[in-house]
Amino acid sequence: MRRRQVLLGSIGSAMMGGFPMQATHAQSTGFRRVRPSDPAWPTQERWDQLKGQIGGRLLAVRSPLAACVGKSPNPDCDALFKQLKNPYFIGDDPALTQTLGWVDGWTSQPSIYAVAAESAADVVAAVNFARENRLRLVVKGGGHSYLGGSNSADSLLIWTRRMNAVTLHDAFLPQGCDGTMKPQPAVSLGAGVMGLQAYDAVMVKGGRYVQGGGCLTVGVAGLVQGGGFGSFSKRYGLAAASLLEAEIVTADGAVRTVNACRDPELFWALKGGGGGTFGVVTRLTLKTHELPPFFGIVHLGVSAKSDTAFRQLTGRLVDLYAERLFNPHWGEQMVFRGNNTAEVTMVFQGIDQHQAEETWRPLFDWLSASKQDFDIIAPPMVAAVPARAFWDPAVLKKVPGVVMADDRAGAPAGNIFWATNMGEAGHVLYGYQSTWLPASLLQSDSRARLVDALFAASRHWGASLHFNKGLAGGPDEALVAARDTATNPAVTEAFALCIIAANAPPAYPGIAGHEPDKATAHVRAEAVGKAMAELRKLVPNAGSYVSETNFHEKDWQQSFWGPNYPRLLAAKEKYDPEGLFFVHHGVGSEKWSADGFTRLGN
Repeated sequence: MRRRQVLLGSIGSAMMGGFPMQATHAQSTGFRRVRPSDPAWPTQERWDQLKGQIGGRLLAVRSPLAACVGKSPNPDCDALFKQLKNPYFIGDDPALTQTLGWVDGWTSQPSIYAVAAESAADVVAAVNFARENRLRLVVKGGGHSYLGGSNSADSLLIWTRRMNAVTLHDAFLPQGCDGTMKPQPAVSLGAGVMGLQAYDAVMVKGGRYVQGGGCLTVGVAGLVQGGGFGSFSKRYGLAAASLLEAEIVTADGAVRTVNACRDPELFWALKGGGGGTFGVVTRLTLKTHELPPFFGIVHLGVSAKSDTAFRQLTGRLVDLYAERLFNPHWGEQMVFRGNNTAEVTMVFQGIDQHQAEETWRPLFDWLSASKQDFDIIAPPMVAAVPARAFWDPAVLKKVPGVVMADDRAGAPAGNIFWATNMGEAGHVLYGYQSTWLPASLLQSDSRARLVDALFAASRHWGASLHFNKGLAGGPDEALVAARDTATNPAVTEAFALCIIAANAPPAYPGIAGHEPDKATAHVRAEAVGKAMAELRKLVPNAGSYVSETNFHEKDWQQSFWGPNYPRLLAAKEKYDPEGLFFVHHGVGSEKWSADGFTRLGN
C-alpha cells in the first residue's frame, strides 16, 4: 500500500544547492500552495508548455465517479461500482485509488492534471513545475495507500504506472561501491511495477526469489518505501532490506542514484521511511535469493460450539505456533472472530508437504477427537507446489477459487489477483489498527495472557495475527538487515503484527445507492478500537506498521518509526527543506495543515 517519496535542494550554500529563489517562501509561516481558484494557478499556456516538454504525457484528470455524483441511481453507475471490484480497472485510471476512502478520515479525490511518466526526465519536469508554481504534488504507482497518500484534490499527480521495465542481473554492483561490496544477483524494477509483474519475471521465468508484497497488484516502489512485507518475510526479511540501489528525483529536480555508498542517509530513509516523502523513486534494484524447491499453503476453518471451546481453540493455536511454527518456514495468518470461528491461512517454504502435514498433525488429531466442541467449516488442506509455479498465472487460473482475473475486454491474460483480496478492491475503510506483538508473549508463562487478550478482542471484532509481518523467529541475517532500515525496530522483536480492521464495499459520497454508511462505520470503528485496546493492554507502546495502520494514529512519529524518527526528519530537512512532498502522517508532515496546502510555522 503505499506511494510517496521526497528529497533535497535549496539555495545559498553548498549543502543546499539548486532551488530557484521563490522556493524559499515555503520557509515563512503561512506559506500556501495554490489551487485552481487562486490567481497564481498556472495559466493554460504554462500547462501546455509542460505538456510539450514531456511529449504530450500530461493528462487532464476526471474521475469516472464524478458522472454519478448527485444523479439518480442508474445502470451505468451500478456497472461502474462493479468495475471497482477489479484492481486493474482502478490501477489503470489515474483518477482512482485502490481504497476509495476512510469514513471520517479522507475521500479519494482526483488530481487536476497527471503526468503519465515514462522516464526520469518526465518526473524531473513535473517536480520542477510543481515547485516553481507552488503546487500540491502527489505520487502514485499502485495506489494502495490506506491513508490516502496517493491522492489529493487540486493537485498535480506524478503517475508512474507506465514505468514498468524489469531487468534481471546475475551480478549487480551498486554505483560507487567498488571494493566495498561484492556483485550479487538482483532485479531492477521501474517505479510502476506491480508485485505480480516482479514475481513473474523473477520467480516464474528467472528461477530466483525477490521479496515483494502479498497482494499481487501492490506497487513494489511504495511497498519498499513503507518497509514491505510479503508472505515469506519471516525467511527473507523486509522488502526494504533487499534494496541495493534506487534512482530518485529529489525536490530540487535532480536525478540521484542512491545506495549505501552514495547519499547513504537518503538511501536509508527510502528503506521504510514512507513513500511520497523524500522524492519520486523512478527505479529500484532489489537483491534476489535462491528459490526453494517448494512453496506451500495450509488452510483450515473451525467453529467452536461455545465460548469455552473457542477459548480452548485459541490456546491450542497459540501453542502450536509457539512450539512448531515460530521459525523461518512459516508465514501468513490466523484470524479469531467474534462468532467463535478461527480461520488459518498459513504458507510455508523450506520444507516439503509431508513435513508440513506432520507439523499440523497434533492439531488435526485433536480436532478430530473433539467433535462435540467443534465444527469443521473448512476442511484441513495442506498443499505444496513447485516454487516456480506458486505465482504462475497459467497455473493459478486452473485452481478453482484461488485467483480472479481482470475481466475487461482485451485485458492481458496474466492479470490476476488473489480471490481473497477482492474485498479490498475499491473498499472504504471504517477502522483499521495494527500493533506488533513481541515474541516474549510466546513464552510459556505469558501465553495465557496472549490467549486471554485475543479472546477478549474477538468479543468486539475479529483479530488477525500476521506472522510474516513480525520478524522474530527469522534468520539472523534478516534481522540484521532489518535493523539497517528506517522501519520501527520493534519489528525485529515481534513474532506477529496484529491487525484489526473493518471495511465496506466500494462507496462514495453523493452517489445515490452507493454512499458510505456512516452510522455503521462509527459502530464498527468503535468496535475495532475496543478490540485493539485488549491487545494493547499487553503492549501499550509496541508500535504500528506505517502502511497498515490507523489514519487517526496518535503519536504517529513514535508509533511508525520509534527511535528512527529524528534521523528520518534530518534526512527530510536536508533533501526536501521546503516540504514539496507531503503525505498524511509522513515524515515532516507535522509542519503542514492536514491537507498539505499550508505551512504551519518556520
